[in-house]
Formats: sequence, C-alpha cells, structure tokens
Amino acid sequence: MRCAGSDAGALRSARSSESAVMAGSGGSSCTLEFAVQMSCESCAEAVRAALEGAPGEPHSECAPPFPPLFLPSPRPPHHIPLPAFPGVRLLELRPETQTVLLEAEVGAERVKELLESSGRRAVLRGMGVPAGSPGDPRGGDTTAAVAALSGGVRGLVRFLQVSPELCVVDGVIDGLRPGPHGLHVHEFGDTSEGCESCGDHYNPDGECHGGPQDEHRHAGDLGNVWADAEGRAAFRMEDTRLKVWDIIGRSVVVDAGEDDLGRGGHALSKLTGNSGPRLACGVVARAAGLFQNPKQLCTCDGLTLWDERDRAATSSPTAAPNPTAAPSPTVTPTPHL
Repeated sequence: MRCAGSDAGALRSARSSESAVMAGSGGSSCTLEFAVQMSCESCAEAVRAALEGAPGEPHSECAPPFPPLFLPSPRPPHHIPLPAFPGVRLLELRPETQTVLLEAEVGAERVKELLESSGRRAVLRGMGVPAGSPGDPRGGDTTAAVAALSGGVRGLVRFLQVSPELCVVDGVIDGLRPGPHGLHVHEFGDTSEGCESCGDHYNPDGECHGGPQDEHRHAGDLGNVWADAEGRAAFRMEDTRLKVWDIIGRSVVVDAGEDDLGRGGHALSKLTGNSGPRLACGVVARAAGLFQNPKQLCTCDGLTLWDERDRAATSSPTAAPNPTAAPSPTVTPTPHL
C-alpha cells in the first residue's frame, strides 16, 4: 500500500476543503425529474413562484395538497430559499403529468425543499445529465445508482456519473448524532450479517485510506457528512475516482464517528479513518434515469407515490442511534429512483 504520513495540520486543511465541498455551492449540473402534486394551473404557478424564491399561497380551486399532519415544517434559516435561488434552473413544468424538470448544481434534497415550499408534495423520480453530456463509455446507460441505508439511521445516497471522469454523490441521512460521520463505499453488497458483512472500503488500486481530495486514497473514501442539530446530513459532493458502473452491487456505509482522512495518527487511520462502528448500510443498485420511472401506484402494497412520500416523512427517527445496532429493514426509506 502507498501511504503518506499523518499530519494534524493537513487534517485541519482537509476538513476545511471538505466543508466547502459539502456546502454544495456551484459544481457540475444534474438534471432532476420531480413528481410534484399539481392539479391545476394555479398549482403550477405556485410551484413556479417557489422556484423563483416567492412561494405561492394556497388557493381555493384545489384541495390543500398536504393534509394537516404533513404541512411542511419550518427549517432553520439556512434552509430558507433566497430570491432567484442559485444553482437551480427550471427546464419544464408540466401540470398535466405532475412533472417538473430542473437543472441543478445543488443537492436534490435542497431542490425538494424548495419545491415543497409551494405547499405541494414533491418526489424525486429520476436523475440524469444535461443534454449533450457523455454517458456510460462502455455503451450502456448505467449512469445513475442509489443506495437505501438502513440500521440505527436511515437515508438515501444517490450517484450520478455526469462525465467519464466525474461522479456526483448526493444524499440525505436522518437520525445521526450532530457532527461529522464517515461515509464510504464498501467492496461487497452483502448485508446478511448487517453492515459487518459489507467488507472493507472499496479499494481496487491497493491504496491506503485517505480523504476524498487526496491522491492516495481508497476509491470508496468519501470523507465525512455533517449532521445538523436535528440529526440530518444533506450533502452533495463530486468525486473523480468513483464510476457508477463499478459500484453497482457494492454497498454504502455511514459510520458513528468522524473519519480522520488518514491523518489522525491512530492505528486505524490508514485503514478506515478510525471512524468508529458502522451505523447503517445499503446495497448500491441501478437507479432510474430521466423519464424511466412512471410509477404512480406501488403494486406490492397499493400505496400511491404520495402515500409513500408521507410514510417516509413520518418514519424519520428522532432518538440518537445505537452505534452497535444491527440494520433494521423497517426503517428503510423507499428509493423512488
């Protein structure tokens, strides 16, 4: 293995760089397809106004899109969309099919919050790359993937190959203790024994553990995601090592503690980042691209798209997770991709 020495100053620098990446300002564009509950032109105008930073008021022509239990909850000030919301551009709005197509340079969760500030439910249906962008160089269409994490916490992590050299990693994880948590792609998609059977970090090049910006690192080293005071980590990062077609069937694991990015001087720093027990994991599966997911009704349980969205919203854990808890499939969100 090719390893660099530990350095506390380098760790502080890496944390600063990581925080800038996690902020999600700027970066490569993704095309996002949302289902948004619209029943008339007034609904569409409210959604359009929300995207322009001026959410519309409920109107009498339509029944309230959210039942009282599911009114959008207030978010901290940094979640409030500003006028002319940066990094989001409306491409198409089709009320007749309840579809909104956008180009975004920010995380899908931020876009969802923006859409739902109109008072209408929104569900991400597909992700893709802007027109003219290269796809899978092998000739396939495997450019998007998703992992649904279950365990003491729950979440979704999405991967989109925006070019042969760049993969966007976009996700949201709920139920974490506030602060940083290591996030990694692991070599196996085996959760038969919980997250412990996922194997080591995905490392096809035989490198030592490092940070996402390092020359020498595991391909699966994604650094840290940062949970806020409510236990939610919403993130968007860009990675030059991962290829979506190489990680299908592998797994994503979020850890209980901070990844020291290989610079902590601990015996595990160059192996795992000394990020503690594995909290939750999920198998990486191929995801729907744009206009590949027309589902309105789930055939397995009869729930509509909106029922599934509401069930996921109300099952968010509020208690601090047990770091040694085995994964529980009952808290897994439904991946619509």
